[in-house]
Amino acid sequence: MPDQRDPAPYDALLLLSFGGPEGPDDVVPFLENVTRGRGIPKERLKEVGQHYFLFGGVSPINEQNRSLLDALRKDFAEQGVGGPDGLPVYWGNRNWAPYLVDTLREMAADGRRRIAVLATSAYASYSGCRQYRENLAEALATLEAEGIEPPRVDKLRHYFNHPGFVRPMVDGVLESLAELDDDVRAGAHLAFTTHSIPTAAADTSGPVEGHGDGGAYVAEHLDVARVIAEAVREETGVAHPWQLVYQSRSGAPHIPWLEPDICDHLEERHGAGVPAVVMVPIGFVSDHMEVLYDLDTEATAKAAELGLPVRRSATVGADPRFAAAVRELVLERAAAERGLAVERCALGALGPSHDLCPVGCCPARSPRPAAAGADSPYA
Repeated sequence: MPDQRDPAPYDALLLLSFGGPEGPDDVVPFLENVTRGRGIPKERLKEVGQHYFLFGGVSPINEQNRSLLDALRKDFAEQGVGGPDGLPVYWGNRNWAPYLVDTLREMAADGRRRIAVLATSAYASYSGCRQYRENLAEALATLEAEGIEPPRVDKLRHYFNHPGFVRPMVDGVLESLAELDDDVRAGAHLAFTTHSIPTAAADTSGPVEGHGDGGAYVAEHLDVARVIAEAVREETGVAHPWQLVYQSRSGAPHIPWLEPDICDHLEERHGAGVPAVVMVPIGFVSDHMEVLYDLDTEATAKAAELGLPVRRSATVGADPRFAAAVRELVLERAAAERGLAVERCALGALGPSHDLCPVGCCPARSPRPAAAGADSPYA
């Protein structure tokens, strides 16, 4: 990492997230935003929304993002990045307030001209990267249509293997193992979980030269899982067996998605005589709805039905080490943009990800402009 604390050319950071409802009346309109263009009937959306209604119609992702905003602002100020008050940090969402276009409009009005963007998705995939870039391009086009000169946006690299993202997850696994009874702890299986996506989307994730079975999406998750499992072995002296599994499938039954599902996996592991399982949600930055429902509710209920002891380890959330990692990502990209040599932090075998998404990286389902990439119309 460069020693300097100069974020130039960046004059702000944008935290870009998915968004979520803040109450029961928001649930269906939020889901309409998420599924726009797919022709899904409102009655079906009400059924899907039951997951949210179980939690009062409030998605935890919003409070998680507010906590992360506070952690980022605190870290920037304490480290003197961007001046005594810290680099300004804004928050915008793809699917709910504060909407991305409104936040970019606010940033332009505040005079922000060069913005670093942190997406709350750590891995390569269409939905986890390019779709965010498409939303950025759409919002910038809206500003142009309104006669507002759009700022330049640069999306920070994927941080799935940054130590500040990985180490909090290692500690979460260690804490979960410690919660298990002594007679099952040593034999506990680690189930690393992430969002299932269509296999076709996984196969084309990442740069074109890496397209193939699972693409960058699966390769990155497997690499992180190995790093965490090895760190746990070093800390405990026990080599816990592990597997990458999936959750939160939402597509049509005839379309192949990544498997096995976490609930099926728990049943299979129980049948194989595994004494306990720790579910490790490596694919998620925070405890949003798919963690609280799919793991804490549905998968935990399946484990109870089987009589299988299970724990769910913590996500990174607003851990100060993650906030520090974001600071490092901003400073390394800033230094690189100024033409300086930069040492990039990364664990595992894959090394640091690219700064600029190349052409053909995580291709769109249908051609749409995408910002912050080699094919961006807003370079």
